[in-house]
Amino acid sequence: MSSDRIRVAVILSSVRRGRFGPTIANWFVGTADQRDDIEVDLIDLADYPLPTGLSDQPEPDVAELLAAFSARLAEADGFVVVTPEYNHSFPASLKAAVDWTQHEWHAKPVGFVGYGGLAGGLRAVQQLKHIFTELHAVPVRDAVSFHGPWSQFDADGNLTEPADAEAAAKTLWDKLSWWALATKEAKARRPYDN
Repeated sequence: MSSDRIRVAVILSSVRRGRFGPTIANWFVGTADQRDDIEVDLIDLADYPLPTGLSDQPEPDVAELLAAFSARLAEADGFVVVTPEYNHSFPASLKAAVDWTQHEWHAKPVGFVGYGGLAGGLRAVQQLKHIFTELHAVPVRDAVSFHGPWSQFDADGNLTEPADAEAAAKTLWDKLSWWALATKEAKARRPYDN
């Protein structure tokens, strides 16, 4: 892999039955198909059911799950979190994933794709920016937001009117790529002090 190519973990955070997140996550991952500077790893938190209660030592089955999840995060140069807005916030599954990890996020950019009702997931995104800042990550200013996305996608998961969303996705990928290369180069010169 070229040193100018970045690996981005796209994290699908909703784990609810009947969730709409896979439609949006798959669409967003597809927007990177034409780019030669990005390699995407789609991580579905439904595959990593980490407990929401933390303890000093996780149970053996949780420890194994956590090790696999942590390894995928550690391999990434940057992240994009695809999150719904539940009760003006983000899902507990995402908070658990963040709370069980720490150093994997350090000095790496994090972008956001939010979705929901009238606010389009932006209240969840705003809260997440504070949390990721605490984890020494670099939240990207630009985001993709879907207000009432259920009527914006067809049965095959394609946007019915893609222009605005595709433009927002391109901006997010461009900014995330810049920050990922900048932090990657900086860490190569001087390791980030965890």
